[in-house]
Amino acid sequence: MPSKSILEQKQAVVADLAEMLRNSPAGVLVNYQGITVDADTKLRKALRESGVKYMVIKNSLTGRACDEVGLGDMKQYLTGMTAIAISESDPIAPAKVIKEYAEKIESFEILAGYLDGAVVSKDTVNALADIPSKEVLIAKLLGSIKSPLYGFAYALQAIIDKDGEAAPAAEAEA
Repeated sequence: MPSKSILEQKQAVVADLAEMLRNSPAGVLVNYQGITVDADTKLRKALRESGVKYMVIKNSLTGRACDEVGLGDMKQYLTGMTAIAISESDPIAPAKVIKEYAEKIESFEILAGYLDGAVVSKDTVNALADIPSKEVLIAKLLGSIKSPLYGFAYALQAIIDKDGEAAPAAEAEA
């Protein structure tokens, strides 16, 4: 039987993780077995720069936190050496960074994830990672809106230029 202080520490860890899961739009669960210290350091740095929290927490504690927030289906993936990457703002950031490292490191594997309170498969996490960033999507939208307007403006300018050339010729004939 664990001592009262150890039990309180574990309960605090579960409560903190549950709060993070509850307040985040998305996260990714990975098996980090076989990753080198150098690769892990680079991964953690890239995740920090993207505003993603990356934690290694005992599977039993992660499972309890998942139960608290309604992500109980994720418990089936909590075997072996697992870590969780959680973003509090950008739902795509954890998937993008984790997928990049999963492609580089053979033993590093995406297990599952969650998105807006629902557990999603590895394939969904990979599809989410392939979505362009918000800035790129906005730029594409603005470009698609701007293109027809430029075409219209050039057509109007061509009409004006054509009328401007025709007017001096008409004056010369008269």
